[in-house]
Amino acid sequence: MRELNRKLLIVEDDPGLQSQLRWCFADYEVLTADSRDSAIAQLRRHEPPIVTLDLGLPPDPANATEGLATLQEILQLLPSTKVIVVTGNDDRDNALQAVAAGAYDFYQKPVDGDVLKLIVDRAHALYALENENRELAARSQSSKLEGLIAGSASMLKVCRTVEKIAPTDATSLLLGDSGTGKELIARALHDLSNRADKRFVAINCAAIPETLLESELFGYEKGAFTGAAKQTRGKIEYADGGTFFLDEVGDLPMSLQAKLLRFLQQRVIERVGGREEIPVDVRVVCATHRELPALIRAGSFREDLYYRISEITLNIPPLRERDGDTVLIARAFLERYSQKLGKSFKGYTREALTALENYAWPGNVRELENKVKRAVIMAEGSQITADDLELEEGGEPALPLNLRRVREQAERQALTRAIAYVDGNLSQAADILGITRPTLYALLNKYNMKT
Repeated sequence: MRELNRKLLIVEDDPGLQSQLRWCFADYEVLTADSRDSAIAQLRRHEPPIVTLDLGLPPDPANATEGLATLQEILQLLPSTKVIVVTGNDDRDNALQAVAAGAYDFYQKPVDGDVLKLIVDRAHALYALENENRELAARSQSSKLEGLIAGSASMLKVCRTVEKIAPTDATSLLLGDSGTGKELIARALHDLSNRADKRFVAINCAAIPETLLESELFGYEKGAFTGAAKQTRGKIEYADGGTFFLDEVGDLPMSLQAKLLRFLQQRVIERVGGREEIPVDVRVVCATHRELPALIRAGSFREDLYYRISEITLNIPPLRERDGDTVLIARAFLERYSQKLGKSFKGYTREALTALENYAWPGNVRELENKVKRAVIMAEGSQITADDLELEEGGEPALPLNLRRVREQAERQALTRAIAYVDGNLSQAADILGITRPTLYALLNKYNMKT
């Protein structure tokens, strides 16, 4: 475990006690503050991992109001900071209130330097361990598929498939419910291919009126129709050399399916109103949330086109089937929007995490993103609650039933969920699971799960 900075901020308005504490912590880089404003100024400048905080601060040193307000502001600015509150002998209630608000521990005066240093050293060791686990979790969640966060077996399988087929020019069909990230996968196919330095051009068949779709896809010649004042390239031609993503291909009108099929077979296009065949070198990726075999049986989708666009098919599972991914993605969205909106939270409450897992997510990742963004805007506490997410609290989700493999599936799911719940902290994950850290590492190795 690499050595972190050993800065310690002492917030104490008694100059004599400040000097005593400086002497106690000679092996730390000690910073001091005697008020809320000076403490926050030191915190912003130095970001110390450990703070000792006297609850009795001016302008009202006889009460804990200013100290508790300082604690709240510290945790809002740096949620991972370990705050040790220092109180008088008769102030145990306020000390417990501070711990409930997020303080790491409390210590009652008079100060015994050796005991207080032991508490500070333990807090620093815990901070270092949590920081290491955050780094490990970040590395394990990183992927060549930029923007895609996945820990579940089903999505990791999709990621491996993408990495295999991306270097090829195989026409790919992405199947999945709305909001599952089909365009994200399509972009990954492009970014991992030898066409990555060329254009990625996307078009949604369901978003463009049928009368305009042909000219959008294939372009048009000057004078081809009223308003065609100049020659215009279509999206396919514009993507020459790169990747063309045709979203919601199941909504493509029958009148254009034959023209698209001809392009896929011969790799040439004709602009609307034109006669010249224009060769186009492009990798084609299609996507839809619709059941194409059912559309074929209904006569609204060409069977030959279906086989042409599905050289390789990827089924993207809905969020409700991605064990553990909901919490991982929710944490990523929380960090993104907290930074963007200038807010700080100490993660989600346990009730919120359970609600996130229990909800069915009919809108998939898109719906999850919207709920987290709203929660970041509206939340007033230090943690995001189920109410902030507009979700109902509920019990633990049931494990899947599989007679011979239920134990392995249950163990894998429990590992994924536990690590997600504690944001990658393996010590806490082991505690939640009721096992030792060596046992946890053995299970992670057994299931080839990154740590």
